[in-house]
Amino acid sequence: MAQWTSVMGAAQLARLLKSQQPRPAGPDGRRPPVYRALADGIRLLVLEGRVPVAARLPAERELALALAVSRTTVAAAYEALRTEGFLESRRGAGSWTVVPAGNPLPARGLEPLPPEALGSMIDLGTAALPAPEPWLTRAVQGALEELPPYAHTHGDYPAGLPALRSMIAERYTARGIPTMPEQIMVTTGAMGAIDAICHLFGGRGERIAVESPSYANILQLMREAGARLVPVAMAEGLAGWDLDRWRQVLREAAPRIAYVVADFHNPTGALADEDQRRRLVEAARSAGTVLVVDETMSELCLEPDLEMPRRMCGFDPAGSTVITVGSASKAFWAGLRIGWVRAAPDVIRSLVAARAYADLGTPVLEQLALNWLFTTGGWEKAVEMRRGQARGNRDALVAAVRRELPTWEFQVPDGGLTLWVRTGGLSGSRIAEAGERVGVRVPSGPRFGVDGAFEGYVRLPFTVGGAVAEEAAARLAAAARLVETGTPAGNGTPRTFVA
Repeated sequence: MAQWTSVMGAAQLARLLKSQQPRPAGPDGRRPPVYRALADGIRLLVLEGRVPVAARLPAERELALALAVSRTTVAAAYEALRTEGFLESRRGAGSWTVVPAGNPLPARGLEPLPPEALGSMIDLGTAALPAPEPWLTRAVQGALEELPPYAHTHGDYPAGLPALRSMIAERYTARGIPTMPEQIMVTTGAMGAIDAICHLFGGRGERIAVESPSYANILQLMREAGARLVPVAMAEGLAGWDLDRWRQVLREAAPRIAYVVADFHNPTGALADEDQRRRLVEAARSAGTVLVVDETMSELCLEPDLEMPRRMCGFDPAGSTVITVGSASKAFWAGLRIGWVRAAPDVIRSLVAARAYADLGTPVLEQLALNWLFTTGGWEKAVEMRRGQARGNRDALVAAVRRELPTWEFQVPDGGLTLWVRTGGLSGSRIAEAGERVGVRVPSGPRFGVDGAFEGYVRLPFTVGGAVAEEAAARLAAAARLVETGTPAGNGTPRTFVA
């Protein structure tokens, strides 16, 4: 019986391999043999989760043709992977990817580091901060006081608690965007919201236009839903969107939906201006494309004098083009899994109806906690605390990276939680792998692209500050040195670090 659960085609694997930067020469100036470089490239793809575990690889002859190398080279690479524990083969069943015993199963998205690993590993994998206390505790205590009447009901509110829907609607209205409670559905985080939208609008095989780069977990969610991703390159630096490219893609590819992050884009930190927002809404309306706008970073403006542009749904008064997704996770705390959708009432009704076959509803206690924050003014105070923390972390991380890695390039964003860093000509995938060996976890650029793009980048969230930020930059510099010298896998020992 075959042990593989998915298939990696020769053309797809060849694209991923060709996107990788070549492994640097070793201390003696020699580069590894072609078969060794090929085995190393496949191993990196498996470790990053870009080639799934238990994926059947192409036959030797097929991959050799796709890469324009000899079959002997591919055979030698496969044999090396089998020896290292990354490949298993069986006559008649082919060869499939595995991970050696003792290795953690690679994630295809970005997952938090297990708490038991925090003593030796600095986690720059996820863009999430600790809860802003005492506001979390106060919100939960307030929720418990409001809970008794709800405890006498069945507890299922597929559209969300009426009180919270009304409060979210009022907050949009106060920003000059008239909104009714019937236009709001409360979800289990922003991921739950986007998952529901993708299933409603973006069935298997549907095209979805996405920024390039874009948020890794959302890209993977869409891949798992069977969508065909159509990347649209961002403008250079922090300039937001390239509207000419967007108009061309919307006109020629005719995607059913498009996913964008207008406010402090993840991962680049770009902030789209009002003109860009207006023009993109107009282009989407003309193409018949539904714009799914992720506002999860919108509250994290870190420059007090910066005037924020109007929300994108403000340029769609009829509500036929823009669906907005919000969340408490980035601005408040990731453990408060509350998100929401703002859309036309008929879209909300369809999303609510489909929920009967998904999660039925969002936990009541968490909804009451968020409603307590909104109604008491605690939200504004907690978010201001969060901005101050993120601003301090950003400035500390920027200074540390500039000092330790002066050849790395980035622009400092005015908000959000992430730096998008060009790694001085080094492979982001190899830096991520070397980082695990020296005690810093960092996601490589290709996780945020389609088909292996952005190999020369890493994303650095400013979730640590002070001495931890300095140590993180020092470990990244150590990882870069390992990559520069071509040090083979397995060298480097992480140090225990206590903040």
